[in-house]
Amino acid sequence: MKELLAETAARAARYVAAIGDRKVLPGPEDIARLDSLSGPLPENPCEPAEVLALLDDVGSPATVATAGGRYFGFVIGGILPAALATNWLAGAWDQNAAMQIMSPVGAKVEDIVREWTLDLLGLPSTSGVGFVTCTTMANFSGLAAARSALLQRVGWNVEEDGMFEAPPIRVVVGQEVHVSVLKALSMVGLGRSRVITVPADAQGRMRADALPVLDGHTIVCMQAGNVNTGAFDPAKEICARAQQEGAWVHVDGAFGLWGAVSPQYAPLLDGVSAADSWAIDCHKWLNVPYDSGMVVVRDPEHLRRALAAGSAAYLAQGAGREPWQYTPDSSRRARGIELWAAMRSLGRSGLREMIEHNCRQAKLFAERLRTAGFAVLNDVVLNQVLVSFGSPEHTRRVIAEIQADGTC
Repeated sequence: MKELLAETAARAARYVAAIGDRKVLPGPEDIARLDSLSGPLPENPCEPAEVLALLDDVGSPATVATAGGRYFGFVIGGILPAALATNWLAGAWDQNAAMQIMSPVGAKVEDIVREWTLDLLGLPSTSGVGFVTCTTMANFSGLAAARSALLQRVGWNVEEDGMFEAPPIRVVVGQEVHVSVLKALSMVGLGRSRVITVPADAQGRMRADALPVLDGHTIVCMQAGNVNTGAFDPAKEICARAQQEGAWVHVDGAFGLWGAVSPQYAPLLDGVSAADSWAIDCHKWLNVPYDSGMVVVRDPEHLRRALAAGSAAYLAQGAGREPWQYTPDSSRRARGIELWAAMRSLGRSGLREMIEHNCRQAKLFAERLRTAGFAVLNDVVLNQVLVSFGSPEHTRRVIAEIQADGTC
């Protein structure tokens, strides 16, 4: 095992060292070689070192260099050194983070990260937090809590009686609602097409003046950071209307909520803390390995009631927070370990500088693209830059050529 892990470390170090010099996208020949990983499952075992070598030799060239410095697609983070290192250690620990008794360290780091995150983002300190795989599951969990809370108000126990013949719930979304929210709505039984859509302005912000009549049977889904433009829905106005009428506000804050750590960008989030639930991604701007997100719900009991697994004689519940009572899954890896490491290694000032530096890079992109004569289509308020090189056809051709070149 010691030799195998040393060989793994050596191969991983070579990959990381070379990532700055290779093309960002793999070539067709690299992708074609992946076929050598297939075929019938061998009848007999083979040495773990052989398996590792095959996967590295064939798989590494076929990766997209998302962890490198020249990848700017989607909203994809890299990996902080401390997060990567602790990811390896956590893999060796192989902890099941479902319960305190299964992993005291897993439960403890979640408690710590919960406190740090709520403080960093200016969210209510008594909120319930679940550590999930991604924003889609965070949206699902937050909307499940909202569904549970609104139906409980009218005497309906959705956890026991389901949605059959349940009182209706209205869902309000913006015109540029993210697909992950719609997917979550479909999974939670509220339907992706049975929504009231509010018009958006030119930057994709929900227009607060166009909100429909709200009431205590309504969930409003707003965005803190439009995935295309970086723009923020007007949370202060939306939350004030919702609170007045008893509606629930859920915030899809995948990457944008992290802007709260910077005094420069925190004003964009004015009013967000007045919502009822929030979805956060951690494998984006926090730059931890993939499979990491958080759901935050103002009243922990709403989240626990919506997601709790019940009890069984052999599952010993502790007196404190039991992690599995706040997530859709039960058995899961201890993903809070990498979050703790990322936050501890950066500190408050390091996290702030990482966010601000990334936003400065976006402004530099926009400035140089404009200087070169191209059109920047959005107000660059965060870390997104939308550029047009002319007609749609010409823009697509330029992007295809840049990607084929492999520079970025």
